[in-house]
Amino acid sequence: MAVDARVCQLAIGSEEVSVAVEIERKFLVSGEGWRAGAVGVYYCQGYLNRDPERTVRVRIAGDRAYLTIKSKAVGLSRLEFEYEIPVTDARELLQLGDRPPLEKTRYRLPQGAIVWEIDEFAGRNQGLIVAEVELTSTTQTFEYPDWLGPEVSHDPRYTNASLVDFPFSQWEQQLSGDPAHT
Repeated sequence: MAVDARVCQLAIGSEEVSVAVEIERKFLVSGEGWRAGAVGVYYCQGYLNRDPERTVRVRIAGDRAYLTIKSKAVGLSRLEFEYEIPVTDARELLQLGDRPPLEKTRYRLPQGAIVWEIDEFAGRNQGLIVAEVELTSTTQTFEYPDWLGPEVSHDPRYTNASLVDFPFSQWEQQLSGDPAHT
């Protein structure tokens, strides 16, 4: 269905519209140094849409729940809109996903002006630990903790939406079944 641009213009009006932009870098985790003092929250999340242009995610994080819409990433940035929803609604929406939900424990570690979010995956992604940091600009600098491994920001396999389709537990099988990797 085509959308008439005039309808959108009328809905938005002439006021400047504020847009939420997420700037995120993602790294593998090396070692256990990050665990000291870390307290985690269990996450269960599923996807209602994993189109290459956008994702629509439902997430339960501890005793709270969220509906999130993200655009396709351009470099390290993308649009992100997140809304808190009732946990009961989130449980129902998770049933609408076409894949099993992603499970992980998220740890938040403040470091100066930034906060590292370390995701330790469970279930079909057991063994994968990824650290993310949200930045205020693509040129923002930060100190690299000693437990930080290689950057994987531009590797699509490490997006949560991709891990639903191609779980970490199957990566070796997928590579070993590929004649180019035997």
